[in-house]
Amino acid sequence: MTNIYELEDITQSYAGRTVLEVSELKIERGSILGITGPNGCGKSTLLRILAFLERPRSGQLLFKSIPVRDINEQLRREATLLLQETRLLKRTVFENVVYGLKARGIKEGLTRKVHSALEMVGLDPGDFAGRHWFQLSGGESQRVALASRLVLRPEVLILDEPTASIDANSARIIARAIVDARDNFGASIVLVSHDIEWSYGAADEVISMFSGKIRSKNIENIIQGPWEEGNDGTVLRYLEDGQVITAAGKPGNKYSMGLLDPGDIILSLDYPGNSSARNTLRGTVTRMNLEDEGRSILVTVNIQDTVLTSRITKGSLSRLGIVPGSTVILVFKSNSIRWA
Repeated sequence: MTNIYELEDITQSYAGRTVLEVSELKIERGSILGITGPNGCGKSTLLRILAFLERPRSGQLLFKSIPVRDINEQLRREATLLLQETRLLKRTVFENVVYGLKARGIKEGLTRKVHSALEMVGLDPGDFAGRHWFQLSGGESQRVALASRLVLRPEVLILDEPTASIDANSARIIARAIVDARDNFGASIVLVSHDIEWSYGAADEVISMFSGKIRSKNIENIIQGPWEEGNDGTVLRYLEDGQVITAAGKPGNKYSMGLLDPGDIILSLDYPGNSSARNTLRGTVTRMNLEDEGRSILVTVNIQDTVLTSRITKGSLSRLGIVPGSTVILVFKSNSIRWA
């Protein structure tokens, strides 16, 4: 498969401060790439460069194997960006979705194209096309904004926090629409989300960013602070239900990010009686995904305000007999947590 983007030694800086340093990144045509990471880690800057809204300070950006030197309107039409807080025009839903088509001089089949885009995001055209912007919920507004991008059939669709502050049903529909855009008209998708579980479900690959750099191209659990000092040189992260995550070592500050490999988390149906692991947490299985061509399974577990993913074998899954909704115990050592 060919690459839609190739980045080499890309940097960006504002007011003399470097905010992005990407030594290498290749994004395959027709793929769905997820990007996670804390606020201020360079995610939005990377998206703006990919959307041809700004030029990097240095490095080489290739789009469809051609070096990008001059950014023009035609190039910008190749990639469309949906921001986290996109505001709709103060018009009807139909007029919002059709606007981009008319701006591009397209006159044929407008109603059919708008209705198809609304159906992709789970909105009945007969019910929603004539509604005004103020008659929509937050989730409906975001889906209309996505439809206004999908109707353009872009080569690249770039999404910045598409599920922030919307309901779970809208988030599921948006994930389905993203996959449909890739499958139906070959769009390449790049999405940024703080919702790691949602990202893993929607994307083919998820990368992590920290301090302007790509930290990992593998799935990692990110445990957000605040951390409190323990009595034995450890640090503690208290969860909403009273459970505690214990980590060894010294974080940079109380809000440092802890990284935990899914392979370091063991799943059990009962609390282990003789384990040396400092962490034994009870949670509920919310998702299971095949990985590595089906040789292993990623099991996502919700623990109140924290979501952790474990990597287990098919044999372990069969032995445990767990399904979404099962209650499990996650077991991992305190020194398995690394500091970003």
